[in-house]
Amino acid sequence: MTVAQAVVAYLSRQYTVDSIAGQDYRERLIPGIFGIFGHGNVAGVGQALKQYQQLDPSIMPYYQGRNEQALAHQAVGYARHTRRRATFAVSTSIGPGSSNLLTGAALATANRLPVLLLPSDSFATRAADPVLQQLEQPYAYDITVNDAFRPLSKFFDRVSRPEQLFSALHNGLRVLTDPAETGAVVISLPQDVQAEALEVPEEFLADREWRIRRPDADDEDIRRAADLIRAAKRPFIIAGGGVLYAYAHEELAEFVRLTGIPVGNTQAGVGVLPWDHQSSLGAVGSTGTTAANALAADADLIIGIGTRYQDFTTASRTAFKNPDVKFININVAPLDAYKHGSSLPIVADARKALVKLNRALGGYRVGADLEEQVAAEKQRWDATVDAAFETRASPLSSQNEIIGATYRAMAARDVVVCAAGSLPGDLHKMWRVRDPFGYHVEYAYSCMGYEIPGGLGVKRAVLAEAARGGVDRDVVVMVGDGSYLMMHTELVTAVAERIKLIVVLIQNHGYASIGSLSESLGSQRFGTRYRSLDDDQHSFDEGDILPVDLALNAESLGVKVFRIDPGEKAIDELEQAVRDAKAAPERGGPILIHVESDPLLDAPSSESWWDVPVSQVSELESTRQAYETYAGHKKRQRKLLG
Repeated sequence: MTVAQAVVAYLSRQYTVDSIAGQDYRERLIPGIFGIFGHGNVAGVGQALKQYQQLDPSIMPYYQGRNEQALAHQAVGYARHTRRRATFAVSTSIGPGSSNLLTGAALATANRLPVLLLPSDSFATRAADPVLQQLEQPYAYDITVNDAFRPLSKFFDRVSRPEQLFSALHNGLRVLTDPAETGAVVISLPQDVQAEALEVPEEFLADREWRIRRPDADDEDIRRAADLIRAAKRPFIIAGGGVLYAYAHEELAEFVRLTGIPVGNTQAGVGVLPWDHQSSLGAVGSTGTTAANALAADADLIIGIGTRYQDFTTASRTAFKNPDVKFININVAPLDAYKHGSSLPIVADARKALVKLNRALGGYRVGADLEEQVAAEKQRWDATVDAAFETRASPLSSQNEIIGATYRAMAARDVVVCAAGSLPGDLHKMWRVRDPFGYHVEYAYSCMGYEIPGGLGVKRAVLAEAARGGVDRDVVVMVGDGSYLMMHTELVTAVAERIKLIVVLIQNHGYASIGSLSESLGSQRFGTRYRSLDDDQHSFDEGDILPVDLALNAESLGVKVFRIDPGEKAIDELEQAVRDAKAAPERGGPILIHVESDPLLDAPSSESWWDVPVSQVSELESTRQAYETYAGHKKRQRKLLG
């Protein structure tokens, strides 16, 4: 068979095996391949997929796409919803087809999420040289566009000879299924090598199982952690995505029930506890709740579980104000366990570590004064969100109202998807998650344009889950106009496959998040409005609003659209539109709801900070004032967390 045929056959026989609390799971690691064909892969992977499709479509289903970056985002969305047990492969042509994947590779690696990228490459033999779209460097002729993947990937290999395929795939999938090392796995396939024939050993094409490694915690580490917790007066848990990937949310709930320790969560950790759990204080850090941030500020012990301590989580190292605070970091990845000079790094699976901690802490519980503060702070923040959801703005609605209306219309099992702009911060603070799978915000890379393709990947995972008898869910993408314009073309993919993806498009005529940030930094929202050019000032800040109709744009792609007109009834109509979209037939295709908002109406404050440098000298008075504020925050910034 050819190299490409061997790739497809091999991937069709790979399975992940997992064991959680004595229950075993087995599913296909690569359930399908996304691809856009060009001269680099049409005769290789394209031919192989067509051949197997005719033999048996279930061997390796092929899915069409409109943009290579978006295909990587779909795979990542699928991987996250399946808790990293499965992902898609992506095949591209050489040159721009391959380099379009670079952003997707960076996003996957930043999020610690698996995706298998198979970019085509220039001729290995150089028989045709330089081939169309080949990159030539005079100092190193062996460099191709695909070398750009090296710093963005957790694994990279180039199959320059057919027999290299065996080790390339085996080692690539080893990394793909490693919870501590996973991310983008890139196997570069020169276009001539893809079409070459080779003898393939039977054992290479046999079914192979990849058991997800879940390392146990060292007993001595658990003993030391228990001692630190027993000595603490004001412990606080920061729960990250690692809790969800380890299926540790039930064990965390038991840990909290026994000890009374309050919990704040990162973006990836939303869903570790239901929002109304008595110990759940919601988001922590720069986009956090005042409740979680108040407890984090006074904590004398932070127990980080499955978090990578991104700067939003630590409020750029200003969230923890107790000078004697210590840190226990439980993480499957040593990089994250040791981060920021942790007092006690524990390299372990989150669930297994919590099982041992629950045994080691028998009888321990926090003081009544801490539990009373948790209840009071939680009540204060819940009232703040209630007010934000209920306040009616006119003529344009606030984003707070829009989030509230969307939330009320969705079921507890449904999934909200977002990635960039002001929405992720507002959702992190205010979204009242009721299901561990109900919140999907990509915030490690916060990639504009992720929302629709990522949401489509989530929906594919939901459909696969439902087909196996699991929970059926609606997937609702919330996206601003700026991010929509970056990458909305996978709506056509949803139309072609008749996939019901619900999109709430918030039109605020610009970049609301960066506009607000720009204003706070003294830059007066420069370059963040969608306006016509003022030729005299060469400015886009004060011109007329652009006559762009994004609802009509979606309709032109074959999407069913609900338009919500501005006014007093907008929020009620939006809520009903989401309900109507949920009631639509499952195979009816995507639905978009278009609503306008006022970008100047902010969400409730987190009473926190994020370090974005301000010009030290300026002729703008607004910038000088912003720098004074910035300098004050910098004085509170810790060098290490410790």
